[in-house]
Amino acid sequence: MLTEYFPILIFIVIGLGMGVAMFTAGSFLSPSKPDSEKLSPYECGFAAFENARLPFDVRFYLVAILFIIFDLETAFFFPWALVLRKIGWFGMGAMGMFLSLLVIGFIYEWKTGALEWE
Repeated sequence: MLTEYFPILIFIVIGLGMGVAMFTAGSFLSPSKPDSEKLSPYECGFAAFENARLPFDVRFYLVAILFIIFDLETAFFFPWALVLRKIGWFGMGAMGMFLSLLVIGFIYEWKTGALEWE
């Protein structure tokens, strides 16, 4: 039974070894010339003018969650489209329910004003 997991162990050891080797080679071979410009905080092309610990607006998180939802939707479309002929109308109905729930959530966010910036 352990012989079945031996190739996985080899891949893990090789991966960790390559990661450590690349990190070590990068630290030895890269030039280290720090200056004040390189060490300064960088934000959108200009110097930071406020404390970095200020909380974000909640709308930022709502838009990020909305992006994740629609990103996952496209991730579910691809395998669904590949097996649509096999799953038939049941699969079409299940995807229709899934899309309707996403559309309801999108309409709710739109109506509450979560997508509008001031």
